[in-house]
Amino acid sequence: MEETIKGNFIHDIIDADLAANPEIKVHTRFPPEPNGYLHIGSAKAIWINYMTAKKYGGLFNLRYDDTNPSKEDTEYVDSIYEDLKWLGCEPTGGVFYGSDYFEKCYEFALQLIRQGDAYVCDLSQDEMREMRGTLTEPGKESPYRNRSVEENLDLFERMRKGEFPNGAKTLRAKIDMASPNLNMRDPAIYRIVHTAHHRQGDKWCIYPLYDYAHPIQDALEGITHSLCSIEFENHRPLYEWVVDHIGFEKKPKQREFARLNVTHTVMSKRYLRQLVEEHLVDGWDDPRMPTLCGLRRRGYTPHAIFDFVERAGVSKSLSIVDIGLLEHCIREELNETAPRRIAILHPLKVVVTNYPADKVEYFTLPNHPQHPEMGTREVPFTRELYIDADDFAEVPPPKFFRLKPGGEVRLMGGYIIKLDEIVKNDDGSVKELRCTADLETGNGNPADGRKIKGTVHWLSASQALDTTVMLYDHLFTIEDVTAIPDGKGFDDYLNLASVEKVEHAKLEPSMATFTPGERYQFVRVGYFIADSKYPNTYNCIVGLKDSYKA
Repeated sequence: MEETIKGNFIHDIIDADLAANPEIKVHTRFPPEPNGYLHIGSAKAIWINYMTAKKYGGLFNLRYDDTNPSKEDTEYVDSIYEDLKWLGCEPTGGVFYGSDYFEKCYEFALQLIRQGDAYVCDLSQDEMREMRGTLTEPGKESPYRNRSVEENLDLFERMRKGEFPNGAKTLRAKIDMASPNLNMRDPAIYRIVHTAHHRQGDKWCIYPLYDYAHPIQDALEGITHSLCSIEFENHRPLYEWVVDHIGFEKKPKQREFARLNVTHTVMSKRYLRQLVEEHLVDGWDDPRMPTLCGLRRRGYTPHAIFDFVERAGVSKSLSIVDIGLLEHCIREELNETAPRRIAILHPLKVVVTNYPADKVEYFTLPNHPQHPEMGTREVPFTRELYIDADDFAEVPPPKFFRLKPGGEVRLMGGYIIKLDEIVKNDDGSVKELRCTADLETGNGNPADGRKIKGTVHWLSASQALDTTVMLYDHLFTIEDVTAIPDGKGFDDYLNLASVEKVEHAKLEPSMATFTPGERYQFVRVGYFIADSKYPNTYNCIVGLKDSYKA
């Protein structure tokens, strides 16, 4: 991540706060719910909170929002921290769990009851929804709203002891059933859930809701700026109500930004989980998934992801960002950093008839044409070679400058060859091509000055390595997955051709030893990384062609 951190409207807010009170020590947090794996939308929230704290010399907390035991798991807890470390965003303020504040939340709930600001309600969820009202009509007060403080304290304590079944009672904040903000119409702040918690075990059977627990956690941790996505903007009055009515002296400030939506993919954990559970993808880390573990397995870097987030911008306006920008960011990075290697995805044998059968010579190729400091490697040349089948046409289209009957091409970094004969199988398919090499040229120009327009990549057939290559396309055929027509589901737009497994591809022999996590450009093909899950398999990070207009 670059040290120069560009400003945005959130920083303008903080600048104003610091001008009014220079003693403020900026403190932010990232509060993921451990009910799934983080995705690239999460990366935006991490980047905003982490980089804001970094810019102002403040602190950044990781706090797991583990207040819903029915959906949470330690698997997700571990994955979240792994992703955060991979991004380089170490929580300088510490790692916390919402569940560690359960006792405090309970004590503050008792305080609200004693103040007359909360009551136990027997209405069901459906009944509460019916009595909530609409944007144009006020809600109706619960018949249990005016229970005495003593009765509420007794019922709430019995709720904690487990005397009532799920859904039998809730604790609600007593605010205003006629408020124009529906979130302020006596929202539930505690519900009964008889489910063991992944960290607390069976200690609790009542759990605080997010809108109540979150401001308490922020205040207790000394968070100064609670930066969250725009859907919580209408929840801000409730956030402030909780902080004010509990009486925190130092009040955290909630401010909202537009979440990150990207074309051709989904950001909903519920939908992502469905893809995994229905085995429509190869787990949470499928390279087509927008999850951080999927992007990591695909070969994306933290730098490219944060570059994408920064270029997409920080604002309050909802928008959907072209996934081509993300591809542009990683392509731009790897164009500078990735060593070059040769891979043949669809091998077609070429026999150089005027080359000795037992001879091996080596051509020196640069690891990066624009960066000589990255060195060179030796690529073996033999009588029998592989070229890519796409570099040959028996009946060539106009302006086809690769191998064709009677035509010549340059073998990249090596000899010029001319096609003399096409050998076919019984079914008419091409078995091999027989060529002659201009052995006088080496990797130089012909002595007679003739121009060779086409260059193709190649490998020694006897020394090439066999491998599997995975090619990926967008996970969904529809650009804006949030705008699916009525009567359709996101699974109606799954791209069934989003992955292609290319077996028996060929690699140059130098790839027999490679550094795990190293990214390579397979020349004339794209950028690749060795798969972390399956041996001898390479994932395509991104192709070479960039259609995005940066």
